[in-house]
Amino acid sequence: MRFKQDFFEQLDGFYSQVYPQGIQNPQWLGWSDDAAKLIGLGKPNNDLLMQLSANAAAPGASYYAQVYSGHQFGGYTPRLGDGRSIILGEAIGPNGAWDVALKGGGPTPYSRQGDGRAVMRSAVREFLVSEALAALSVPTTRALAVIGSDLPVWRESQETAAITVRLAKSHIRFGHFEYFCYSERGAPDKLTQLLNFTIAQHFPHLTADAAGYKQWFVEVVQSTAKMIAHWQAVGFAHGVMNTDNMSILGDTFDFGPFAFLDTFNESFICNHSDHEGRYAFGQQPGVGLWNLKRLAQALTPIIPSDDLIAALNTYQPSLVSEYVNLMRAKLGFGAASCQDRETQAELDKQDLQLISQFTVLLENSQLDYSNSLRKMGQIDISSQHSPLRDDMLNVSEFDSWYQAYQARVGNVADVTVWQQQRNQHNPKYVLRNYLAQEAIIDIEEKGDNSKLLQLQQLLTRPFDEQPQMNDLAKRPPDWGQGLIMSCSS
Repeated sequence: MRFKQDFFEQLDGFYSQVYPQGIQNPQWLGWSDDAAKLIGLGKPNNDLLMQLSANAAAPGASYYAQVYSGHQFGGYTPRLGDGRSIILGEAIGPNGAWDVALKGGGPTPYSRQGDGRAVMRSAVREFLVSEALAALSVPTTRALAVIGSDLPVWRESQETAAITVRLAKSHIRFGHFEYFCYSERGAPDKLTQLLNFTIAQHFPHLTADAAGYKQWFVEVVQSTAKMIAHWQAVGFAHGVMNTDNMSILGDTFDFGPFAFLDTFNESFICNHSDHEGRYAFGQQPGVGLWNLKRLAQALTPIIPSDDLIAALNTYQPSLVSEYVNLMRAKLGFGAASCQDRETQAELDKQDLQLISQFTVLLENSQLDYSNSLRKMGQIDISSQHSPLRDDMLNVSEFDSWYQAYQARVGNVADVTVWQQQRNQHNPKYVLRNYLAQEAIIDIEEKGDNSKLLQLQQLLTRPFDEQPQMNDLAKRPPDWGQGLIMSCSS
């Protein structure tokens, strides 16, 4: 790895230098060739294993933990920071630089009496979901590797420590700006310094002045809206949308008790600590806006309120437009665009209504979200019979919807091509929690990572027919349906 150290060298006072602590008897549990290419790496080797398990120094690495704050479940925590993530620097790849972080590398000044470790189950889940989301074209951080060990750590019971090697285009979060607004003296100077750095590094098309600041926040709002639209379209629940877990670039970040929907349920809660359902699947669009408003409040010392409000007002139309376009591709509506903004908004509204009626049908019939959408690739749109019809509890309601759906799709010149296009937008395989859990159990009980590797390979080609893996596309068994996970890591 070749590093540059722009954050470390230019933002003194925004981090603490801290060196990771190695894990004993490290071993590769998983490795992503696709992520490795982003930073110019080839295949894994023993020297790299020693460096990424913190048992040897990585040449050119600086090692530091960033400081930030954040709103957690609606309440403000003044000082958080990287409690178990240590950044090596920005690795230079063929198409840009990526932060390399050891998640689970030991205690930092921000660990809050914690051990700074990640347990194997959470490290494996983050590795899998990072690469699964990337294969689904959802904006996300990446995972280069997951490294296991026999180092014992204690949570509810004794477990073993592991490290996820995370790649991120940036680790700057909403919470960075909150910290330097509320928790540091001289906030305007620090806020301006942080904002200027963010623009120079990640928004180089913008200028570091009032006009650039205004447009920067518009782009943050819209990238966040588009990220959440992708979540809703693929049926992904993040589970812990605190402002310290929100990337300034609109990338999915900091995975904890995430889940992909099995049975479609707007009220699905994947985090067993979320007793009030604040971060339920259907709440995610509203929470995204709430978090952006907290970021806007932190920016008021340097960006006029009118500019911030104007940017926030673009959130809902951006999210709806992105979501509707994604669902059009899934359902086969085809494009619906025009030059007039009001007419376009009306077209989006009509299609959103048809999409919402479809998801209500799925929810009322307790149908699997991904499998139901995959069946779109079996529909002969000119036929009165749909393979989904037999799955519905209320057939008359479905028939009414299907007639409207056929009318919206219109004439299809080549049904086979249309079906193939649906299969390119609707994955056959998603990372169901029970599949991840089975892979974790095999590692914990047998020291066998073969299911992990099989699952990783499956999820890098989620749209492809892989007949030997058909069982992994089925609805989960009863014990695995809608698993709710813990934040513990």
